Amino acid sequence: MAVSLQMQLSVFGYILKQKLLRTERFPLVMMLEPLFACNLECAGCGKIQYPPDILRKRLTPEECWEAAEECGAPVVSVAGGEPLVHPQIDRIVEGLVERGKYVYLCSNALLLERNLHRFTPSPQLIFSIHLDGVEKTHDRMVCKDGVFRTAVAAIRKAKAMGFTVMTNSTIFQGEDSAEFRRFFDFAMKDLGLDGMMISPGYAYEKAPAQELFLKRDQTRSWFREALRDWRKKGWAFNHSTFYLDFLEGKRDYDCTPWGMPLRNVFGWQKPCYLMADAGYAQSYRELLETTDWSRYGQQSGNPKCANCMTHVGYETTAALDGFSGPRKFFEMVVDYATVTGPKKIRGAQARALLEHEAKQAESREPRMPVA
Repeated sequence: MAVSLQMQLSVFGYILKQKLLRTERFPLVMMLEPLFACNLECAGCGKIQYPPDILRKRLTPEECWEAAEECGAPVVSVAGGEPLVHPQIDRIVEGLVERGKYVYLCSNALLLERNLHRFTPSPQLIFSIHLDGVEKTHDRMVCKDGVFRTAVAAIRKAKAMGFTVMTNSTIFQGEDSAEFRRFFDFAMKDLGLDGMMISPGYAYEKAPAQELFLKRDQTRSWFREALRDWRKKGWAFNHSTFYLDFLEGKRDYDCTPWGMPLRNVFGWQKPCYLMADAGYAQSYRELLETTDWSRYGQQSGNPKCANCMTHVGYETTAALDGFSGPRKFFEMVVDYATVTGPKKIRGAQARALLEHEAKQAESREPRMPVA
């Protein structure tokens, strides 16, 4: 797990407390979307297809803080849309940190460098930058040239200013696992990231490019190759090792749909971050008490859940599995101990890595036109 010891202990303590209290359903991460507006239109995104009046809506800082306190999760992931478009995003983040939350501020980084002065480095604040692979792949997936270089420059600036920075990458149909292995090396060794998150994409009904999404067997096959020997590579993934095993097909889990509840401009989305089939609740308690949870998850037979293996559904299951008993807890701790820490490279070695990837990219035809 590529987070600080302070954060690990806080989350572990929270889980143990809920276990001792015999709480049936509790969240690990609250997903917060204070707006849907974005400055990109990515091919695999199903979050921004709303009419202009909805895209203009914003949650106030007070609404965000109230939701975080009501939910009680130790971690808040602020997404969207593009959070940095929100004029009060710095106040939102500051208030969450003051309330003891660990905050992932997700961003495509187009506006990050010019807004870094609005934030204060803190062990509780993590910039989570969207990078779907190396330059050519990422720019193709976000449908705009130059985004990768802008994001990389912003990452370097944020790291130089003392911020904690991670990346989040979504895997789609046809992506080259060998290319992503080189990307992981570049991200950890040259950019000096504090960690990486990776997940297969979810087939949003509103996403413009439906052919991009992986089936369950394809996901397992891709991750089995991409994550081969990852524990020895110095790749600091911000995931439970059990979840990464799940992606590789080494463990079998069902979804925990209430594990990462979503609050957005409509309310609390039902049933989960990825689907709004059951509408919206006006409170977190209403979300828990009025959602028919038996209708969701891979084992439910719901066709919309059949191929989902995303971290928002399964990371909670994997984390809770590690606390399901002394034997599993010991297995989890021993597994973490086998992971090799990251090593940084600079200069000629880093340039050689990028030049190699550039040559590889040139030999591949783009699978989508750039907008």
